[in-house]
Amino acid sequence: MNYRNGKDVLPPRLLKELQHYIQGELVYVPKLESKRAPWGEVSGSRKLIARRNEEIFRSYCGGLSATELAVTYHLSIDSIRKIITKMRSAARMSEQKQAVSAGSVQTAYRS
Repeated sequence: MNYRNGKDVLPPRLLKELQHYIQGELVYVPKLESKRAPWGEVSGSRKLIARRNEEIFRSYCGGLSATELAVTYHLSIDSIRKIITKMRSAARMSEQKQAVSAGSVQTAYRS
């Protein structure tokens, strides 16, 4: 984030209006919602956490307990359980979508 002088970027009328509210202090002007990147998109954190969560779920399905995973990943047992629940739900949704798609493909071939 760069500091920019209001005199250089704002129209004089708007600058005078702002000076009625605040003078000589820094003001943060947030980006428009449409221009903001979702959390973790720019830094790549979102993808890293998604991969970690998939790995946790695979390890759990492979037989590791929530306690073992909590120790391995330095997370609380509650966090591990939330990850497992969320990943299990996502897996079920994916399976349901595939089943529906397969059913519509079979119906198309019968016609």
